Amino acid sequence: MASIFFSVLLALSVLSSPFLLNANAHSKLGFSVDLIHRDSPKSPFYNPTETSAQRLRNAVHRSVDRVVHFNGKDASVNSPQTEITSDGGEYLMNVSLGTPPFPIMAIADTGSDLLWTQCKPCDDCYTQDDPLFDPKASSTYKDVSCSSSQCTALESQATCSTENNTCSYTLSYGDKSYTKGNVAADTVTLGSTDNRPVQLKNIVIGCGHNNAGTFSKKGSGIIGLGGGSVSLISQLGDSIDGKFSYCLVPLSSESDKTSKINFGTNAVVSGNGSVSTPLITKSQATFYYLTLESVSVGSKNIKYPSVSDSYGSSGKGNIIIDSGTTLTMFSTDFYSELEDAVASSIDAERMNDPQNVLSLCYSATAKLNVPVITMHFDGADVKLDSSNAFIQISEDLVCFAFRGDDQLAIYGNIAQMNFLVGYDTVSKTVSFKPADCAKM
Repeated sequence: MASIFFSVLLALSVLSSPFLLNANAHSKLGFSVDLIHRDSPKSPFYNPTETSAQRLRNAVHRSVDRVVHFNGKDASVNSPQTEITSDGGEYLMNVSLGTPPFPIMAIADTGSDLLWTQCKPCDDCYTQDDPLFDPKASSTYKDVSCSSSQCTALESQATCSTENNTCSYTLSYGDKSYTKGNVAADTVTLGSTDNRPVQLKNIVIGCGHNNAGTFSKKGSGIIGLGGGSVSLISQLGDSIDGKFSYCLVPLSSESDKTSKINFGTNAVVSGNGSVSTPLITKSQATFYYLTLESVSVGSKNIKYPSVSDSYGSSGKGNIIIDSGTTLTMFSTDFYSELEDAVASSIDAERMNDPQNVLSLCYSATAKLNVPVITMHFDGADVKLDSSNAFIQISEDLVCFAFRGDDQLAIYGNIAQMNFLVGYDTVSKTVSFKPADCAKM
């Protein structure tokens, strides 16, 4: 799935430490974790032979593929700081499952909910470089029963065995990849950047015994950070007050600094320069929806079309914010108007993208006077830097990091880099604050 999941690969290093923070319903947590970009040297996906432009090009392709994940989403759907490792659009997170802790590195995905990994015995699994999780080796692992609230929370993704009353799950993705296995509860340990691992007990996980598709052998599963009831965010619930935030280091950064994801008290985004917009809830609870009113290019303001959709939101919640998609996607008509406004502001000769993925490109040696582009969300104006708008995808080509796509509107991670982006699922807001993420 790593090939289509332009996801955040959160690499959480669980560090040995005499200090353990135990989460329970009454304690308030604040911690941060490394988010490892998949193209970082700290990532198992890292290819030292690729240039940074090649990595960005690959990320762009995964971004286009990821729209399939949202559109054909699961067929049956419905403060710690950790380091996030990015993979040119996908970020990795290191977590440990069970007792004693068994480390896995999985894709951190704000576009899905369940935390799942491949498990022994694997009846029919994709090839994986790292060892498989063995539930029998964990003293805290337990399958959940059909009548449990953990099972019913999965709704149509869950099925029940009349033989042994155990709950099973099936998740299928837009590219026909799928995972099937047991719904279980176990201890999950997150490594924290202050070297105090955070131990989370009775977290619902998927123990996959039958998994196939486009998953990469270098990954070990998915860490769901979406808005659904079984996502890690929802399960942490009151202990983090429904808050998490991240700060994504630009893909072009030459530093070896990792991005960060913050939880609970560490995740508050406030102070000078911060702006907030309502988080819109729809029947598809997994995704985080915002309302985009317009986009301005210099002094030209382009109104975003109001769409009343099948979710009954009367134009509210017209764009998904996603850390796992590289590009920002708009409807083709709106994108065309936006591209015209940007192109007319740049006095340079246009060039073609030989792969025809991005349509507004220039020579990498040209001196581009990029206009100020501002995203006007409901109640929040987010002013983009030129590095949020243009990316170098080859030795001689820079292109506009936006694309027309009539399937879905997505606010992607290039536009979010060097912003502290905070989600408050209780107050229902998303906040933005300009930041130098490499220094956080």
